Amino acid sequence: MNKDIHKGGCLCGHVRYETQGQSELTGVCHCRYCQLRTGSAFATLIYFPLDRFEITSGYLRRHEFLSESQKKWQTNFCEKCGSTLFIELEIFDGLIGVEAGTFDPPTFWFDVANEVFIRSKAHFVGDIVTINKDDTFFSYAPKSGENPRLSSSLK
Repeated sequence: MNKDIHKGGCLCGHVRYETQGQSELTGVCHCRYCQLRTGSAFATLIYFPLDRFEITSGYLRRHEFLSESQKKWQTNFCEKCGSTLFIELEIFDGLIGVEAGTFDPPTFWFDVANEVFIRSKAHFVGDIVTINKDDTFFSYAPKSGENPRLSSSLK
């Protein structure tokens, strides 16, 4: 087995995918969007160029929205079990962010380089070893007021 080929899929097995190579963009995100869409304290994502990502079986549903910075997000999930498998962000054009927990074992085979939106990090999450840490995100520039339910600010 080529160690640079990584396979994964959803909970029910309907959707399967494959990535090729390593990624230079990995991260943990504590923003409210990631908390709400994962139902967890944070998301762990590993990004690949679209030409190194392939869905090998199954069909997906998509949900698209604009952030308060007016940037497009697309969440892709299994049409049968609802597992979120990957996201596409306007700011990372040409890349796909794979939800790290959906890879087959060994699931977390990579190092995490970035931790973002630390300002909304859950109090019970300890130190995450990363190279870069940011209170928000490099492209964070709200164009309108944040909806309090979606706000990543603790204020």
